[in-house]
Amino acid sequence: MADKLIIFDTTLRDGEQSPGASMTRDEKLRIARQLERLKVDVIEAGFAASSNGDFEAVQAIANAIKDSTVCSLSRANDRDIARAAEAIQGAASGRIHTFIATSPLHMEKKLRMTPEQVLEQAKQSVRFARNLCGDIEFSPEDGYRSELDFLCRVLEAVIAEGATTINVPDTVGYAVPELYGNFIKTLRERIPNSDKAIWSVHCHNDLGMAVANSLAGVKLGGARQIECTINGLGERAGNCSLEEVVMAVKTRKDYFGLELGIDTQHIVAASRMVSQTTGFVVQPNKAVVGANAFAHASGIHQDGVLKARDTYEIMRAEDVGWSANKIVLGKLSGRNAFKQRLQELGVAMESEADINAAFARFKELADRKSEIFDEDIVALVSDDGVPGAQESYGFVSLSQHSETGERPHAAVVFTVDGREMRGESDGNGPVDASLKAIESHVKSGAEMVLYSVNAISGSTESQGEVTVRLQNAGRVVNGVGADPDIVVASAKAYLSALNKLQSKADRVAAQG
Repeated sequence: MADKLIIFDTTLRDGEQSPGASMTRDEKLRIARQLERLKVDVIEAGFAASSNGDFEAVQAIANAIKDSTVCSLSRANDRDIARAAEAIQGAASGRIHTFIATSPLHMEKKLRMTPEQVLEQAKQSVRFARNLCGDIEFSPEDGYRSELDFLCRVLEAVIAEGATTINVPDTVGYAVPELYGNFIKTLRERIPNSDKAIWSVHCHNDLGMAVANSLAGVKLGGARQIECTINGLGERAGNCSLEEVVMAVKTRKDYFGLELGIDTQHIVAASRMVSQTTGFVVQPNKAVVGANAFAHASGIHQDGVLKARDTYEIMRAEDVGWSANKIVLGKLSGRNAFKQRLQELGVAMESEADINAAFARFKELADRKSEIFDEDIVALVSDDGVPGAQESYGFVSLSQHSETGERPHAAVVFTVDGREMRGESDGNGPVDASLKAIESHVKSGAEMVLYSVNAISGSTESQGEVTVRLQNAGRVVNGVGADPDIVVASAKAYLSALNKLQSKADRVAAQG
């Protein structure tokens, strides 16, 4: 019987640390349910002590998820650990993940603690956590850049205190595969009680080697848990990509010899949901989930695939959730067909009212667009306009005039706390004019740091999905809007971002 490889997904925690990728409680819950359908072993739902909002999100996920372990991150102190334990109390299977930095650089410059103080803090935190939860994971932050002898002392001590999983992070993405794999192997060989814990790897992608490093940690180092995120989402250059490590282990079982519990047919649905929720667009040539991942442009390749798919395809598109028939619904489709398609796409709506509102928006879109694609439906239900979202700003209507040789002009009608406002402005283009028309009333003072347009499906009739990233007073937020009219989508995205700027929830960023 092959060994089991545990997939630990941290999209909702480490992935959310990408600037602008913060999610609402309902968005996190929706993604957690999709991760459960994917049969992820462990879902790191958040950092419960960082804010009341994150606590509530972790608690809601713990109460809702039954088939995956729900984990909360905590720093190595009693307050954080107690808060994490409280948040996961309702979980069918819960885990506390506590961490403290162990590299000389981090201990001296960040923690301002001596190695002996860090060792004692690590032991005490695991001991305290073990009294509150039976499943404890410990991470030495910046573990790969830690001194080997000291790291061995710390990890031996926390295993003795009851840590059941030991995670060795390459926090800054400094590792290379062979060295990292041998580093994990050396730790396991030198620590006398290493067999009492499952070993885990958590690699960042700063040098583009997060997936390779993680797989080396498994193959060379003997780790049996990989920490990863959907689409490789994460701060800086991101984390190890779940879809890539899962399909690598599955496709090359001859080499890795490992079993996986993942239901790979839900991978693409999870990728789309995370992309459209966070506004982080998946590049077309992204492995497994990119639009071109199973496309063949070369005549030689096309000829080979037509004769035998395995000439150029090592995986089947349908095995990871790509649908051969993308046209699913139209203007004559009824509510039951729409509801059924939501279920097939893995989208769970909170209530009948939410389904009705999404269906009304579907019918409105169908009047303007003859063919409705899966991507369109996901965009509809991912839009911040779904009932239940707390909105200060809402889109009503837009008109704009643009002509060669003349300065574009736009008029936008939108709501502010339920009251309609009308703004008008000229601009360098229709999008610029529309956003300036909104800002002329709102006066947010926010700086736009990203404007991105993505066609949801592959034709000129497709909806455009716009991401707007705003920065103000140290906060960075993303807004996403979708509409067949790209100018309207831009206005919706801008208002969505302004709504998120209104949220005053404090966040304490954690590294891991």
